[in-house]
Amino acid sequence: MFDSLLSVIPSSSHVARHKPLTIAIRRALCTSAAGCFALSAAPLLAQEGAETLDTVTVQAEALSVITEGTDSYRAPLTSTATGLDLTPRETPQSVSTVTRAQLDDFQLDTINDALESVPGVTVERLETDRTYYSARGFELSNFQVDGLRVPMPYNNVHGDMDTAIYNRIEVVRGATGLMSGSGNPAATVNFIRKRPTFEPQASVSGTLGSWDQRRLDVDVSGPLDGEGRVRGRLVVSGMQTDSYLDRLSRERGLLYGVVEADVTDTTQLTLGHTWQDNNTDGNMWGSLPLYDSAGNPTHYDRSTSSAPEWSYWNGETHRSFIELAQELNENWSLKGTVTHLDMISDTQLFYIYGTPDAASGQIDSSQLTLSQYDRHLEQWVADLHAKGDVEAFGRTHQLLLGTDWSQSRNQQESRYPTTPVSTPLPWLDQWDGEYPEPTDWMAYPTTVGDATVKERSVYGAAKLDLADRWTGVAGTRVSWFDTTGEQYGVSQTTEADGIFTPYLGLIYDVTGNASLYASYTEIFQPQTETDRSGNYLDPIDGKAQEVGIKADVFDGGADASLAVFRIEQDNIAQPAGTLPDGKSFYTGGDGITSEGFEATLTGELSPGWQASVGYTYLEVEDADGDATNTYIPRNMLRASTSYRPANMDQLKVGARLRWQDAIERERDFADGKTRQDAYALVDLMASYDFNDQLTGSLNLNNITDEKYFTSLKWDQSFHGAPRHVMVNLNWRY
Repeated sequence: MFDSLLSVIPSSSHVARHKPLTIAIRRALCTSAAGCFALSAAPLLAQEGAETLDTVTVQAEALSVITEGTDSYRAPLTSTATGLDLTPRETPQSVSTVTRAQLDDFQLDTINDALESVPGVTVERLETDRTYYSARGFELSNFQVDGLRVPMPYNNVHGDMDTAIYNRIEVVRGATGLMSGSGNPAATVNFIRKRPTFEPQASVSGTLGSWDQRRLDVDVSGPLDGEGRVRGRLVVSGMQTDSYLDRLSRERGLLYGVVEADVTDTTQLTLGHTWQDNNTDGNMWGSLPLYDSAGNPTHYDRSTSSAPEWSYWNGETHRSFIELAQELNENWSLKGTVTHLDMISDTQLFYIYGTPDAASGQIDSSQLTLSQYDRHLEQWVADLHAKGDVEAFGRTHQLLLGTDWSQSRNQQESRYPTTPVSTPLPWLDQWDGEYPEPTDWMAYPTTVGDATVKERSVYGAAKLDLADRWTGVAGTRVSWFDTTGEQYGVSQTTEADGIFTPYLGLIYDVTGNASLYASYTEIFQPQTETDRSGNYLDPIDGKAQEVGIKADVFDGGADASLAVFRIEQDNIAQPAGTLPDGKSFYTGGDGITSEGFEATLTGELSPGWQASVGYTYLEVEDADGDATNTYIPRNMLRASTSYRPANMDQLKVGARLRWQDAIERERDFADGKTRQDAYALVDLMASYDFNDQLTGSLNLNNITDEKYFTSLKWDQSFHGAPRHVMVNLNWRY
């Protein structure tokens, strides 16, 4: 795959000539109409003098904010929390943005890499190909793409989602039910895609790195007609790499094509398609035992893996969207969007549970499980909303009214050998990955899951200019939710009707540059448990309160904030007894409470100096007042910075810091706790513009060679990557 993608590099004085695109790549590029249209943009890149019409703007929205092509670590507008176009100061919640400059500076090629830079967010790398996320003490379950909510079954991501197609990533922390629907009161992550440009542009970027990493990115954009009324963009990426983990290797291919057309002077139609293919060999299902049968830490080498040679995890994702934006008048616009997701995974897996023998280090065969697992997720999401300004009481207010609908069908199938595994494993540090592979997986019994989740909502929000210095942000969502089917014999049937989700915020401008704010937000999560009468329990209720101060600092070039928050999750199902027929029934009870504070600073601190810094302090307690979710650090610091000297503006240098204090968890198979001491990861970068078209960069990651666990969410884990290096060369037109 990578060698084929190399052929898209154009011939120039800086790049050697390569053979043309292969037929396979051409077919891949034309998997969508958008991709084929965008291919035709290349000849138009030479038409620098082509006459274009005046730009047609259909009601400016926060989604149109462009961070690519600049050094900025700051986004001036955000709509993730409310759907309204608000500045950071006007948003009464903590919000952070990972801009295109940050993604490029530190080669953050996956969403896992990107989210590790966000204040208050932890990336739980539990396995090599399945990742969970947490924020403010809760599991992060809410995601959006271009502001449109994306339901995520099981709250995790399979494989590595590539960031090459995104302009920026926004994260709003706290309960976000107004725009997210159901979920946990942790945060919402909004991925903002790149869009076609009015001016021709192109770039080719190649990366080489440790463990034989090779990556190529091609990005072409511009008008597709002489008048500039039709514009296209094509992003193609390919990656191959081995790993510091034994036997692990990855291949990843990505295609994103989008076409944008001004149908009339007030109507814009956009079509887009994304294809991503992940292929992983030697992947871990679960991780490594953290202690032996006597409770002693295992102290495995960083390269140790629990994967046999025959394990793999392959996944292919297709995501299509159609978007129609209509300007109704000079103040109001209407937008409708429909997206379709089709994701297929197939795997061969090998799992270790329990502990190795303290004397020999051997893992008994009774603690081993083999499986072949397939998954098909199909999802439809539709949204229609109107946005605009109204005049009332002598002031201008912004309103949003909308409705959305989603349906997600998640099908799973697992096969397990009927004959018990009989071969034990030696001490994992000494294991070469050789293990008997089943000869006929299809002959084994199959367990299946097939469940469909439907959610529909109506919502509204308003930014109210209440008085001089006073601004209100208010909204509500009413949701209907139902699930049918079962997963592995467990019924998933549940429903929730007319769930009311309020959003309230108040901002007071202390000065022209600083504002005090307070907010109250909610979110809900349906549950399948029933009470004594057989009725479904009401959904879990997540409530978040936040107060703070936000300010424009450094002559308006940066945003600073200090927030204090409290989050409660209530009405969680608690066992209450057993009916005469043996069926258990439940009652709602208090859940987890999270409290803390957060301080952030983002933007240009002085000419050429960009920074994004955030410190989070957190306390998480259960209903009895005891510390819980102790795998989440209570103190976190995330910092990224870059500097371009005025007297040598071709040079840029930077650093990224991720620090957290100690975490721990109770052991499942022995007395005591497993502990990960506090640690810091430091990354350095430097880039140099050889001319206006060519830039070279160097990234050194984990320069102190810190040894650390990737997560303690489960009773297993593996070590993070040691010191490694990446070298990148970027040509742009």
